Amino acid sequence: MKLFKSVAAILATMLMLSAAGCATVEGAGKDIESAGEAVQDAADGE
Repeated sequence: MKLFKSVAAILATMLMLSAAGCATVEGAGKDIESAGEAVQDAADGE
């Protein structure tokens, strides 16, 4: 449950940052990729 909350917090943060920071489709793709990598790292315990 703690891991789920951590992943949810990371996703929420990345979503807010990407919504504020990306102005193009390419930028959105990079932000989504970055968020995916963050989730993967959290799941791996890194």
